[in-house]
Amino acid sequence: MKRKKVSLLATLLVVSAIFTGCSFTGGDSKGASSGTTGDTGNAAQTASKDLRLSVESEIKDLNQWAASDDVSFTVLNNIGEGLYRLDPKNEPQPAMAESSELSEDKLTYTFKLRADAKWSDGSPVTAADFKFAWLREMDPKTGTNGYSFIMTDYIVGAAEYAEGGSADKVGIEAKDDKTLVVHLKQPTPYFLRLTSLAPYFPMKEEFVKSQGESYALSPQNMLFNGPYTLTSVDAASGAVLEKNAGYWDAANVKVDKVDLKVIKEKSTALNAYKAGQLDRVLLQSSDVNASKSDPGFGTGINFRTTYLQFNLKADGVSNINIRKALEYGFDSKLLADQVLNNGSKAATGLIPDQMSATGGKSFREMQGDLITPDAAKAKSYWEQGVKELGKAPKITMLVADTSETKDVATFMQSEFKKNLGIDVAIDTKTSKARGQLMDNSQYQMAITAWGADYDDAMTYLDLWANHTPYRGNYENPKYDKLITDAKKETDEARRIDMLLAAEKILTAEDVVVVPIYFGGYSYLLSDKVEGLDYHPYGNPVDFKYASIK
Repeated sequence: MKRKKVSLLATLLVVSAIFTGCSFTGGDSKGASSGTTGDTGNAAQTASKDLRLSVESEIKDLNQWAASDDVSFTVLNNIGEGLYRLDPKNEPQPAMAESSELSEDKLTYTFKLRADAKWSDGSPVTAADFKFAWLREMDPKTGTNGYSFIMTDYIVGAAEYAEGGSADKVGIEAKDDKTLVVHLKQPTPYFLRLTSLAPYFPMKEEFVKSQGESYALSPQNMLFNGPYTLTSVDAASGAVLEKNAGYWDAANVKVDKVDLKVIKEKSTALNAYKAGQLDRVLLQSSDVNASKSDPGFGTGINFRTTYLQFNLKADGVSNINIRKALEYGFDSKLLADQVLNNGSKAATGLIPDQMSATGGKSFREMQGDLITPDAAKAKSYWEQGVKELGKAPKITMLVADTSETKDVATFMQSEFKKNLGIDVAIDTKTSKARGQLMDNSQYQMAITAWGADYDDAMTYLDLWANHTPYRGNYENPKYDKLITDAKKETDEARRIDMLLAAEKILTAEDVVVVPIYFGGYSYLLSDKVEGLDYHPYGNPVDFKYASIK
């Protein structure tokens, strides 16, 4: 999620339902937080309080200043904890913070930390640990995950510090060991939700510096303050988490151990589930219909959009008519209904269904459909683009090597052949390699995705104001001004109008990205598992509330 967060990933999580998971469910949802009954093929499970799950991509990085994908964020969310944590209803609840107070002008938060908030070495979690971690996230020399904006956009003096200014002028004060004061640039109604994100987690300065470049390379080079500790990890095969006895709320953590296995193919994961080796599995489309009668079957949605990202400096796709041809040249509804067949929906814009706006309406309701497939239009735009370029460009689509992404790429390749008469090449790489190529501007167009950090359209739209290669090297002063002004606007209706205009520019006018589908998922869950919670935004999955019958 790149993710959330700059890689937020075309990373697919089995544990997080498609990519970013959810307790926010729709349709025929069963099991995520209520549990299911019946024999789901897990008879081999013992009476132990262990949870066996799988992820579809490698565990890229557990250094929170470098991590930006859903798999890494899932692990970090369970071995670490911020001031607040999302509960099963996706509401922020006090975590490392025992309480918080907001000033009358809504610009200053004062957080009181728990007396029993501890690191896994027994030392207390302090306000200084938060200040150190946050400043390091903002420091361009050390914060390398592209997430500094999640702080610099909101905290006084943070943007200036990130550009080489003084750390002393950043609005973060460690008043004493248990009092953290944060000064905001403007009222931010979702700030407590932001503090639940992994980039906002604390870090113990003395320990981090003692580990040097070895920090976060193994469990021995890490400290933990979350419901679990990490006992083993291998990027390619998986990780094992065990209950943290020193966690402040350990009495309410019911699962003793979580075994995460990296299984890239859904068919392989399903076989492991049927053999009793996994407790939950994300279904590929070909297995959905046959699984609907299973008592463990469920569906859900998430705030995640998969889209085609163009590199505006690359040959061929630098031409807007070529981009428009590719935008109109495939039927996303056919993809969602017949290829994915898992609860996903055709994307009609960048902002997913049910994300909040104002006046009781969702953003999508207010905006309407911006994307509609049209083969005739696609052909016309292609011909115009070829005329302007002087020849037909060769197009290559970069994709991650997960089964779902490969299915989507193959479908789009077929649609482009049918509707445009062109042969689009597919370049398949690991998720990490795909991200590196995009960061280095070595691509024409790529399938990627973004999972929301919080319930507001800004979590998507401000990404394209950072002008990075990953976001297509996009430059538009008008777009940037809309985003900047929206962040300062205190009138909610005017702010939403600015974001509505920004989405139109990004997708319909400049065609920097082409939304493909909004995330949905189908899964099977063991009848022995209850309370396994997925969030539609932010850190994807919480093991804290899970239990084994």
